[in-house]
Amino acid sequence: MINSVRNTVLAILNKNNYGYISPSDFNLFAKQAQLDIFDEYFITYNNQINKENGRVSGTGYADAKKGTEEVIDYFSETSALTQSSNNVYFLPSEITTGYDYYLINKVLCYSGGLLKGEAEKVTHSKITMLNNSLLTKPSQTYPAYTQEAGLLTVYPETFNGVSDVKAQYIRYPKDPKWTYITISNGDPIFNQSLSDYQDFELPIEDENNLVARILQYAGISIREGDAYAFGKNIEQQENQES
Repeated sequence: MINSVRNTVLAILNKNNYGYISPSDFNLFAKQAQLDIFDEYFITYNNQINKENGRVSGTGYADAKKGTEEVIDYFSETSALTQSSNNVYFLPSEITTGYDYYLINKVLCYSGGLLKGEAEKVTHSKITMLNNSLLTKPSQTYPAYTQEAGLLTVYPETFNGVSDVKAQYIRYPKDPKWTYITISNGDPIFNQSLSDYQDFELPIEDENNLVARILQYAGISIREGDAYAFGKNIEQQENQES
């Protein structure tokens, strides 16, 4: 999809004499455009839940929430967390799990290879109160965790093994990269066989929206207001249709 998006963007810019964007600039704009649309899926999902609660949503093929869930689930990962010390674990990152996380959905606690329970996230002030109570103190069956910076602390402290804690989380999409080789006249030619090639991870339905967003960023970059307005108009049309 990334080559199709780039060809469309360049065709629009060239047809209207708006200017040219280099492959490196395109990749920067593509990354930001994908992140913008990715963020909006969660806003859309929240709005769809509100409609469902208000009984104004559709069912079957008209169930928009289900479609949004499927897109978000594409970015779902479950990984064992790397231990920092005792019952403290690193949150998902490119270094520890291979992906930076957008949000943590579940923290699962294991003992002896067996799942014991799903940990509840609590505040630092609340965990002190819980640990001091005989009735509410976290247990192996009902664990809890706190989060600070890039670390996650699990309670009770008996969860302290290298494979005791896993997280199910939503990762960020991979950075798109249009890769190319340069021919004799200096023009870049698309080559997806290169090792650092990365397509967009969004559904094909988002292609027009990606084009619109990239045009807006390109318009700002080349100081061409018409290119920005053109992209904004495409985006508004896409929003009306959806």
